[in-house]
Amino acid sequence: MGSGVMPFDVSKTVHVFQMTDDGGIQEVLARDPADAAQVKLIQQHLQHEAERFQQGDFSDPAALHGEDMPGLRELSAGATALSVSYAPLANGARIVFVTKDPHLVTAVHRWFGAQLSEHGADAVAR
Repeated sequence: MGSGVMPFDVSKTVHVFQMTDDGGIQEVLARDPADAAQVKLIQQHLQHEAERFQQGDFSDPAALHGEDMPGLRELSAGATALSVSYAPLANGARIVFVTKDPHLVTAVHRWFGAQLSEHGADAVAR
């Protein structure tokens, strides 16, 4: 199902989730840092997703994981109180979620937890 939402080869990547006191950090990294094609696809996708998330559009994760995925409704509804930033990395990309709203922090953490569970061996917590 991931190929319908993510343009890169999920088996060639690892998703890293770090819950922070004010939100969280999500990274998608190419397992082979020399795989320039995968790195470019990761960067393009995460930049696009960060822009959509900042607008409250979490439709891609909903399409991949289901409309009832923990945290998605809250994040979508609270997007104006959520700062979402993108940064390219040498081997992939990062999205940082920051908020002062404790309910949104919990929503980010619940969302990350669900992704860790559903991505299985392709995801790790930091």
